[in-house]
Amino acid sequence: MNQPPGLRSTSRRLLSGWLQSARLCLKVLLLLILSVPSTVFAAESYGAPSGAKFAPLTQITPANVASLETAWTFHTGDKGEGFRDKNHSFQATPVLWNRTLYFSTSGGLAFAIDAVTGAEKWRFDSKLPKDVDYAESASRGVTIWHESAAASSEVNTKACTHKVFLPTLIGHLYALDALTGDLCRDFGEEGMIDLRASALPEQPEFELEPGEYSVTSPPVVWRNLVILGSAIGDNRGVALERGVVRALEARRGKEIWRFDPIPRNPDDPARTTWSGDSADRTGGANAWPPLSVDEERGLIFVPTGSPGPDYFGGERLGDNRHANSLVALRAETGEVAWAQQIVHHDLWDYDLPGQPVLIDLERSAERVPSVVVATKTGMLFSFNRESGEPVHPVEERPVPATDVQGEVSSPTQLFSSLPPLVKQSALQPEDLFGVLWFDRVACEDTLAGLRSEGIFTPPSLRGTLVNPGWAGGANWGGVAIDAERQIAVVNVNQLPGIVRLIPRDDVEPLLASGELDGWEVARQRGTPFAMARRMFLSPLDLPCTAPPWGKLVAVDLKASKILWDVPLGTIADIAPAPVPNFAWGVPNIGGPLLTQSGLVFIGAAAEYTFRAVDLLSGAELWSAALPTSANATPMSYEIDGRQYIVIAAGGHGGFPVERGDAVISFALPR
Repeated sequence: MNQPPGLRSTSRRLLSGWLQSARLCLKVLLLLILSVPSTVFAAESYGAPSGAKFAPLTQITPANVASLETAWTFHTGDKGEGFRDKNHSFQATPVLWNRTLYFSTSGGLAFAIDAVTGAEKWRFDSKLPKDVDYAESASRGVTIWHESAAASSEVNTKACTHKVFLPTLIGHLYALDALTGDLCRDFGEEGMIDLRASALPEQPEFELEPGEYSVTSPPVVWRNLVILGSAIGDNRGVALERGVVRALEARRGKEIWRFDPIPRNPDDPARTTWSGDSADRTGGANAWPPLSVDEERGLIFVPTGSPGPDYFGGERLGDNRHANSLVALRAETGEVAWAQQIVHHDLWDYDLPGQPVLIDLERSAERVPSVVVATKTGMLFSFNRESGEPVHPVEERPVPATDVQGEVSSPTQLFSSLPPLVKQSALQPEDLFGVLWFDRVACEDTLAGLRSEGIFTPPSLRGTLVNPGWAGGANWGGVAIDAERQIAVVNVNQLPGIVRLIPRDDVEPLLASGELDGWEVARQRGTPFAMARRMFLSPLDLPCTAPPWGKLVAVDLKASKILWDVPLGTIADIAPAPVPNFAWGVPNIGGPLLTQSGLVFIGAAAEYTFRAVDLLSGAELWSAALPTSANATPMSYEIDGRQYIVIAAGGHGGFPVERGDAVISFALPR
């Protein structure tokens, strides 16, 4: 849908384009100064069913990681050419089966390549429409399902005994033969299901906007069910597509059950947390990150997002359960086993962004079956997988109240006893940063005009400093956990943003005047206010807060303390070549991989570098130059006695980096 200049109805959940102009301001700085017999580790869904992003492999160690070299490089050919939407990004994590890696691109392509040589076996093109403005920009991968348990290790050549499920940005789900790449035409309609129509709200005036309902994360599998959520452009208004999680029969695609985080049934106990009939009128609350599966207990763990729209909740007063919640569903029926809301009545776009991690936590000499989530608020939460009770204690604390007419913010919010990963306190003038005196003074003047009372300060008409910002804290890369060492590793952003509510009659005059140039503006239809937001930047387009702006943090879950905290990334690839390579820590999107040998592998940062870090100290042990940024999560496997580390390096449309199409494998010399 065409929008007036400067006006967008969607929320990309990613860092906006401050880095684009950061190239210019940095010139000032120059002046100033997964599962075959030969495979040890092979996930067939993103992060493995447990979400731990942990490879139990030991060939590559802290002692020899410096010897890693490129084993092979594969190019997809998909750099987003021809797409009207220029913000696509390559966020896929390959999955392994039958000595083959399977993955997808945001352009709707799926690939199978040889895991030892990188040679292409097949590719599939879903013919994703290119003349669409997509609300989301990524495809994080595919999932493999086998007709029987034995078939996962015994290759059955019968057509579609092994299926690859490919979701796309247009809201389609394809079933492909894992051996040939051909459509499994007995699935859905000739191998595809259009998920959009069954997610539409009941309002007859609602119009489906192509590209606003997507599936960006691969589904999970439980027995013969394929289970997936969706990504929705959630700042368009109150009435949006429904954020349903659905289970489809893997052979034919018949829907077996669905769960809507917004309680439509009047008898649902969660309905009492929605005022009036707001639960009938509100959309969103969708689960856009990967889900996790406790196969033994038959539970699906669903991280849900905010109801529409993000920044004004006057049309949905109440806590709004089960939005912004960790929900445990019974895999067989889709019924809620338990749920914990992490953010009440969300007004900050504080979705649960990452895949939940299933782990047995050590507490008082016993091991508790737990699930851990990292949040945009920069907090880690842990809950008992069976009961939903907190493992690390939590408490409700008072938070600032709204001053917007028609809004009622929650008087308290949930805080974890685990240490926060980012600063959450109200910013003071001494916290600000500037490379020149006038730069910092301008930041101080901006701050003085904003509501800034720390985390959970509600949006306002004069403007509110949102800290952490809508990109986190943690984002979709989530948390990786070493269960034996009880260490969690998370990459986070420390970039506050400014959110401003605008009375509807004032929007067009402000747009015409140019006052909102550089802001992301959304209509928030069905409410009295539009929304404008931007990063908290100085006149030189640098963040007003001191670096690091991106960090890698390790948490000792047993001792409940930060183990180490280091800047993630340098300005080398976003600054002019002569500028010194300051290790300031830069914005990041992606996730870490841990190995049993005690290594952390991560790209994520807005720079052309892939790193290995010591798990116990945070010290960098190895790095490799990439053709562009790697805004994906790595994976690892071992075949024929050789361990490989694989990362997708394709850049990100929100960063000032080159678009790429590379999947790169690293290994020790033979």
